[in-house]
Amino acid sequence: MTSRLERHASIEKLRSHRKAVLDEDVQALLADLDTTTLVAEIEPLVPNDRGPKRHLNVRGLLLGMSLCSALRSGTVTLCAVADLLAFGLSDAFRTQFDIPWYPDNDYGFEAFYAVVRRLFHKIIDAIDPSPLPKNHRLGLNYAAELEARADRDLLAHKRTLLLRVANHVLGMSLLHAHPLLEGTWGGHYVVDATVVGTYAKGLAADSEETSTDPDAGWYVRTARHEDPLALDKLAAPPPQAKKGTKPASKTKKKPRLKKKLYGFDASLIVARDPEHDGAPLPDGSANPDVVPALIFAFSVEKPSHRPGEVAIEALQHVDPRYPRGYLAGDRLYNDQKPENFQLPIRAMGYQPVYDYAKDQLGSKGEFGGAQLIEGNWYCPSMPTHLVTATSDLIAKRIDKQTWIQRIRARTAHLLMPKEKADAEGHRRMMCPAQAQRLQCILKPHTLGSGVEIPLLDIIPSPTAPPPVCKQRSMTVPPEAGAALWQPLQYGHDMWQRVYFRLRNSIEGVNGFAKDPLHERLESAGTRRIRGIAAQTILLAFQLAHANRRKLAAWADAVALKGERPRRRPTRRRETKPIGTWTPTGFVQQT
Repeated sequence: MTSRLERHASIEKLRSHRKAVLDEDVQALLADLDTTTLVAEIEPLVPNDRGPKRHLNVRGLLLGMSLCSALRSGTVTLCAVADLLAFGLSDAFRTQFDIPWYPDNDYGFEAFYAVVRRLFHKIIDAIDPSPLPKNHRLGLNYAAELEARADRDLLAHKRTLLLRVANHVLGMSLLHAHPLLEGTWGGHYVVDATVVGTYAKGLAADSEETSTDPDAGWYVRTARHEDPLALDKLAAPPPQAKKGTKPASKTKKKPRLKKKLYGFDASLIVARDPEHDGAPLPDGSANPDVVPALIFAFSVEKPSHRPGEVAIEALQHVDPRYPRGYLAGDRLYNDQKPENFQLPIRAMGYQPVYDYAKDQLGSKGEFGGAQLIEGNWYCPSMPTHLVTATSDLIAKRIDKQTWIQRIRARTAHLLMPKEKADAEGHRRMMCPAQAQRLQCILKPHTLGSGVEIPLLDIIPSPTAPPPVCKQRSMTVPPEAGAALWQPLQYGHDMWQRVYFRLRNSIEGVNGFAKDPLHERLESAGTRRIRGIAAQTILLAFQLAHANRRKLAAWADAVALKGERPRRRPTRRRETKPIGTWTPTGFVQQT
């Protein structure tokens, strides 16, 4: 029988072994932290004018959270932060952060955990844009009363502070990417909302109480996420019923619930260069001139709540050092009121790139006689079969190749910009005949331009020709067709390259950050403090970790100084490359 001392020695071996944090790791994180204005932003929010001196300063708390994120795949818990700061740092760094000595036992840990928790929640209270208390179920009437009594201006100010602090945290992950992007990248982005769970149970719609996280909401998805340009699916004919079987019922079935989650929508702004496909170099290494897609800014709100305005909030936190190029978004964003999304992004200098829903296809507006067709201005006499090209494709009246030909044929009827938009967003546009793409009898000076330029077949009208047909050019204001307008010709090669590369990049980033072995972005268990403020700050550390992990994987796959890369890039194709069958000893002749 073992003695008590031997038994205690065996138990000692089972205890978790705490590893001291290396000073150089702490110094590296502090250098990044001190490069930002994050500490200066937060310290005025939590003054300590009265009472005893704090046993932890703001700089120390942020360092502890950064360390915790780095060591725990982006997940930050206050327990882990307390353990790292009190028992993992050297004495010199603990002195820097005003942390006194604590005994390494349950009393010491709980005492310092209380210090960490108080300071964190004091910061959260100062930037919480919600008037509702957390961790309690409130009656709906009482919750409504609290919201009605709240100071809206103060809450709006707190939301501004919250997003500024959160995006500073995210921005730390991009510090070492800036030298690689400046001067080489056109400032192209894509926006998308991705759902993240919160650490609370959502209640039924007919519940008379709020959840313990009253700031969150239900995300529900029933519709299939299909792209109207997924042409391979459209080409397949509908299945035919077998002989002797009853035809399928035409009654609509109730949509099947695909996903339901209680939490928040995180609107992510992802940067990516659509000019490059991101494919590895011929030697198999990553291209050092093509930085991977990265999250540049974000904002958080209840699912499907103010999506356009929330995206604008996130865009305001994109680093101003970069140019403003294309901004892609799915069909959610061109379905907003123009004053909430489409016009603000253009005022900020972005050029929208959209796809369209079925009810947005074809001619959806006019200005000065010009037709707005799938985001572009066209001649009013463009043939009907070109106007309805995409609608015909969706309805399976034409095949993919015919659609491509009709999209290309539209180009001759496209209104052309005569000059850049002025400071107010107005632009002079000229009809295709004036741009020498067509010959038009309404503009005699365009006739006789050559047999290679087609003659326009004017659609008869009982009224006088519209301004676009009478004038050499006309001014189009920014409000005209603002909901659907985009500068690239819809469906054309350039549009497909920009839109799909940008959209694919954000889908890739979402999958990367939701990896169950790493950040687990969607999992509520990775952010265990309730409320929109706490969830946003904790999410910022996860997004920052995803950026750092992505940059590290890319850097490892780059061949430096003529050497082989440390790792091969992730291969996107499952099929083998042609080089697999190169005969042994064969040398390619150059």
